[in-house]
Parts: sequence; structure tokens; C-alpha cells
Amino acid sequence: MLKHSQPRREPASDKGRKLHVGLATCETEILEAQKLRYRVFAEEMGARLATRTPGVDRDIYDPHCEHLIVRDEDAGRIVGTYRILSPAAARRVGGYYTENEFDLTRLQHLRGSLVEIGRSCIDADYRSGAVIALLWSGLARYMRDNGYQHLIGCASVSMADGGHAAASLYNRLRSTHLAPLEYHVFPRCPLPLALLRGDLGAEPPPLLKGYLRAGAWICGEPAWDPDFNTADLPVLMPMNKVDDRYARHFLGHKD
Repeated sequence: MLKHSQPRREPASDKGRKLHVGLATCETEILEAQKLRYRVFAEEMGARLATRTPGVDRDIYDPHCEHLIVRDEDAGRIVGTYRILSPAAARRVGGYYTENEFDLTRLQHLRGSLVEIGRSCIDADYRSGAVIALLWSGLARYMRDNGYQHLIGCASVSMADGGHAAASLYNRLRSTHLAPLEYHVFPRCPLPLALLRGDLGAEPPPLLKGYLRAGAWICGEPAWDPDFNTADLPVLMPMNKVDDRYARHFLGHKD
């Protein structure tokens, strides 16, 4: 059984707020993170979540995940979260959440070191940058301390305009950030790129922009997620490709 060390809790200042990042250590913290996810995804974004508990975003992957959280210590509330699925946990649950949207056959050889991240969200009152920086710092330390080499996840782009912005964004990014062919994955429900405009000046959402700046690859065409009404781009980040500036900022050095 692989040992998962907890990223050490690090304080940060955000308009005088006392923020700490770390893995959830009890069911109460996990539940609070799941309630935050529900508020952001269902109430704010209008996603259709398959949950049995009102006000809580929970699915079959959650019991197998570790939950990275940022807490405002003074306010006593969780204000940001990621969920993390390790390779061993993915084997126990039968695969990665990403496999619901993409065929990951070409990444089979990476599974022993492939960590999935998802359900990233931040409380609306805390979106100034400090919280996401702490979450990324926690993720980086989790990867380093456990010796994992690859991060995978989906970066979502709104389909509010019918998908034209998402198609245009993919068309632009595939010329600059597309993964080598051997790392390509394939959408199970592809965005119909041929039917959409691909020439709009769409900007990447902040989260995706951060991934790309750090050195992540786009691993293929986007999938359409009807429950969240988003186009999801498959993102793979080899830790040995992480930009030196990011490594120094989040880890203090590059391994």
C-alpha cells in the first residue's frame, strides 16, 4: 500500500485572511468541501449533479479520494478544494473519473504514477489568487512527497455560447500545447468541432491558463459534458516538465 503524506499546512495572507492548505483529516472537513462544491457547481454554474444528499456534491469516487482543502482559520470555513485520486485508489474504484469522458488507452503505461485531480472550486468571496496558489502548492508537495510523476484532469470551458469559444480555444492551443501523439486520448462524446466556429479570440479560463503556464499538455480534442454544460479539455502535466519558475515558487526547488 502506497503511503500518502499530507502536504504541510502553509499560511498565506489574502486581504488579512489567515489561510492554510492541507489534506482533509476527518469526515466533517470532507463534507464541508463537498458542500462548497455543490454551491459552486450546482447553484452558481447550474450543473446537474447526481447526488443523493441535497446540497452535497458526492459521487462514487469521493470515498476513494483524498481531499485537498484551503481553510480560512479566522472564519472557520473551507474556501477552496481539489479532490485527488491516487493510482492505487483508481485501481480500487475501477478507473479514473476522466475515463468517463475519454479513452485513456495510450496512457496505460503511466498508470503507476498517474494522479487525477478534479472538482476544483473556490468560494466566490476568495477568488483573488491566494487560494488557488495554495491549492497548487499543496498538489505539488503531494506529488513530490509521494513520488508521483504525472497529473491528469479535465479543464472545463463554458458552453454558454453553444461551444464556439471552446472550439476556437482548442484550435489555438493545439498548435502550441498539444501533447506528443503517444499521449493522445479520445473523447467519448466529442465536441462537434466541424460544426462550430473555430476562429474566435477565446481566452483560456484562469485555471487552464495556469496549467499551461506551468507546462501542461492538451492531450486531444475536447469532450462535451452535458451535466455541467462544459467542453472538457484533457490535460496532462508531467512533473519533470513543470516550468522552473513554478517549481521554485511552489516547492522552493526542482527535483
